[in-house]
Amino acid sequence: MTPNLSGKINGYLDTGYLDNQIKIKLPEFSFFKKPISNTKPYRTISVLDAYTLIKGHWNIERTQALRQIKDVEEARAFKASQFNYVCFSGVFTKRSEKHFQHHSGLMVLDFDHLSDVDGVKNSLLADESLETVLLFRSPSGDGLKWVITIDIRLMDHKNYFKAVGNYLKQTYQFEVDASGKDVARACFLPYDPQVYINPNYLSHEKGI
Repeated sequence: MTPNLSGKINGYLDTGYLDNQIKIKLPEFSFFKKPISNTKPYRTISVLDAYTLIKGHWNIERTQALRQIKDVEEARAFKASQFNYVCFSGVFTKRSEKHFQHHSGLMVLDFDHLSDVDGVKNSLLADESLETVLLFRSPSGDGLKWVITIDIRLMDHKNYFKAVGNYLKQTYQFEVDASGKDVARACFLPYDPQVYINPNYLSHEKGI
């Protein structure tokens, strides 16, 4: 069966912001403090928390520093040591499929080394078959992170990823990083003042 594709962090956010999130249930997932070798989650956050962290000032310096590094291995090591990260697809007691607690209903897809970042972004936002939750530039600046809703009642995470990947390749000729098939996929949180969030979640933004 194929999916019907048509169909506060302590020190980051104040308690007043958190207290305002009372209107509807937001997708939640695990947040991890740097470095990437730390596999114990710091806490569970919502999609609006992630949006706030990406749009806000907390990651400006590390994102700018990363984009100045020309050596690929040096950049990879810097990113792994300096960026906090999330596992968008759910809540974990430890970052591994074995310690997966429950699914968030979200999947993150990576598009790397794009020649036209804005063009791909516009195509994804205009797509009527998949619901965009978040869309932002990767830490390196030449890629995108696309967070979409999925329905795991239709099929498991890996097969859903395969179906979405095939759809994107056939429809747009977009190649997706295969790492997204892993439910425990780590996604670093960069600075992107142009991060997109689905407007349905902005009713929670009071106080930002």
